[in-house]
Amino acid sequence: MTTDFQTAREALGARLRELRTEAGLEGKDIASKLGWQTSKVSRLQNGKQTPTRADLTAWTNAVGRPDAEPELHGLLAGLDMKQRHRSWRRQLAGGHRGRQEIAVRQTENTTLIRGLEVSRIPGLFQTPEYARVIFDSNAEFRGIPPTTEAAVETRMRRQEALYDPAKTFRFLVCEAALYHRSCPVEVMAEQLDRLYNLVGQRRIELGILPFGTQLRRTAPHAFWIYDWRLVIVETISEELWLTGDDDVQLYERAWDWLAEAAEYGTPARRLIGRARASLDLT
Repeated sequence: MTTDFQTAREALGARLRELRTEAGLEGKDIASKLGWQTSKVSRLQNGKQTPTRADLTAWTNAVGRPDAEPELHGLLAGLDMKQRHRSWRRQLAGGHRGRQEIAVRQTENTTLIRGLEVSRIPGLFQTPEYARVIFDSNAEFRGIPPTTEAAVETRMRRQEALYDPAKTFRFLVCEAALYHRSCPVEVMAEQLDRLYNLVGQRRIELGILPFGTQLRRTAPHAFWIYDWRLVIVETISEELWLTGDDDVQLYERAWDWLAEAAEYGTPARRLIGRARASLDLT
């Protein structure tokens, strides 16, 4: 059983538990309603057993939340680690909440995260208001349920990993992301302030790729590398989960080549500060 499989299964179990508690039910209540052993309820909630689609349908009916069925089915589909291409339509059928829970679990099970963002601030560094705008906009674009508040709460919970002494974060952000503004100006100002203050923090290496810098390798799209086992690439229509050694090593080389051209420390703060100063807050 792979780590990523278990991560996704634990995220699904956490969502089942959340739905049960929101309904004010105990595990024994669910078991009684469905005619299951309480041990099955426990195994499902703790990510020790993979549910069937029928199990998920029965669960949502038992807690009075049939509307959550598409979300749970999307999470179940994500358990297939052989599935490199994961459509956003299926993953986000019930909103952003479930996918954010997977991100929390993935981060918990990783000691080194490297990432590149081309046109937005990395989720691990986002302020609540910036994240809220991103989730709202994406929900409108995809025509999915606006589970924004729950998604923001989960994203903020994921950021607790930034203060875990066992973890290291190394991120590259293109300077364009400091200027691309899909949010109100005051939200962007607050976001840039947070980014500025993250530069130089222990276990967080934040590099800015300046406009006009010479690159050995261009930055065609964002990607995240989890330890040495997984690369996640986002496109408009799907996510790519790449686990092959050749794929991971290729993205590691791309990250290393881009990192050579990045500005760190005081020069990085200067670039962020310049973007902050360009905002018209009058």
